[in-house]
Amino acid sequence: MTQNSPVIWWVRRDLRLADNPVLHAAVSSGRPVIAVFICDNVVESLGAAPKWRLGLGLEAFAKRLEDIGSRLVFRKGAALDVLRTLVAQTGATAIWWGRQYDPDQVARDKAVKAALGDLGCDARSYAGHLLFEPWQVQTGQGKFYQVYSPFWRAVKDRDVAARLPAPKSLRKPDHWPESDRLADWSLGRGMDRGADVVYPHLHIGEGAAHDRLARFIECNVGQYKDQRDFLHKDVCSGLSENLTYGEISPVALWHAGQHALDAGRPGAEHFLKELVWREFAYHLVYHTPHITSRNWREGWDSFAWRDEGGDVLRWKQGRTGIDVVDAAMREMYVTGRMHNRARMLVASYLTKHMLTHWRVGQDWFAECLVDWDPAANAMGWQWVAGSGPDAAPYFRIFNPDTQAQKFDPAAQYRKAWLAELSDSPPQSAMLFFDACPRSWGLRPQDGRPAPVVALADGRKRALAAYENKNKS
Repeated sequence: MTQNSPVIWWVRRDLRLADNPVLHAAVSSGRPVIAVFICDNVVESLGAAPKWRLGLGLEAFAKRLEDIGSRLVFRKGAALDVLRTLVAQTGATAIWWGRQYDPDQVARDKAVKAALGDLGCDARSYAGHLLFEPWQVQTGQGKFYQVYSPFWRAVKDRDVAARLPAPKSLRKPDHWPESDRLADWSLGRGMDRGADVVYPHLHIGEGAAHDRLARFIECNVGQYKDQRDFLHKDVCSGLSENLTYGEISPVALWHAGQHALDAGRPGAEHFLKELVWREFAYHLVYHTPHITSRNWREGWDSFAWRDEGGDVLRWKQGRTGIDVVDAAMREMYVTGRMHNRARMLVASYLTKHMLTHWRVGQDWFAECLVDWDPAANAMGWQWVAGSGPDAAPYFRIFNPDTQAQKFDPAAQYRKAWLAELSDSPPQSAMLFFDACPRSWGLRPQDGRPAPVVALADGRKRALAAYENKNKS
């Protein structure tokens, strides 16, 4: 290993220069840095919306690297094969990357690290996607946490890593390896006509993410706790979009929230708790990886959930006949995101009133959300369904109408997304018909359908199913 042999920085979900431990280490080594993004099977398996949004993030990050005199190399193929080829082409003796925690990436990274080590490469992974590594947070008995509240108490007073500056330049290699053209990958192909509708709602790149954080702290953090559940109010940070691609670090959010808390801003602690909820999701995914694909709790495999069916298509189309549920689904098609409380309502209606398996909803969100996150999506769906951590099935059969009366009292949210509720619908509601799949053949004049499942009937059926489960 010499000062002239490059470090290959394997870029994944860390599309930023600031607060990036692996990049900081590479720059501090004094060696040339070659940033590489690999389109492997993990990337190829992404749903339409997250794959498209990832491509936009990569485009922005490549420009960011060019601005400091560097570049982002794009390669396609199995990660290990690509990295071996790059080692041979560049003479690199070190390959470093930012750590990920979901089971598919953990399995890939372990295999890559072992194989590169056999080649004599310095293969390392660095923290950066989380505030706390999952194995560093333990109960008094040395076990992992399975309930959020004690997890929060265990981490809320811990020291969080200091912020790291963005480098002003990266040392160049003597020769750049060849790169694919990002556009040739067609990462946005699956979005079809929906891309033009969703694009104006995105905040792409590191600069946009930090602007978003600054606006939230300045304008909304004070009312975050009391107002965040109101569906028509724009008081949430929106930073889930940027966090999932690493365009901003959780460390940046934590320090901003902590500063607001120290300044006496009333919603700051709740904002920090939501950030730690994300940590808890990754804590569980790391320690119990089956949460991403199977029931987390024992005894749920025999529960009488249904799989895909005709009624599920109506749920996907935002035509269940339950206004707030349908409004939320249409918000997702127009913006690529969905209000957090609305996510709970659509998930509860699908898994409880419709008795449809949570995996059906999990998979659809993974297809449609630009802020899709493997840990948060898995834990969120299982939490609502009752099969996951902190679950209390009998007390989480949300009544969507009651929730709408409480959190959308003047129907502003519902009217914003349901064209059928107005004689002169707003543009937001009409855009749904431009974004949804053509094959659905939906039109604003179709009218509101009768409910797939009446709320009272669905609740009775769900409670009966839970009682039968507990007796079995």
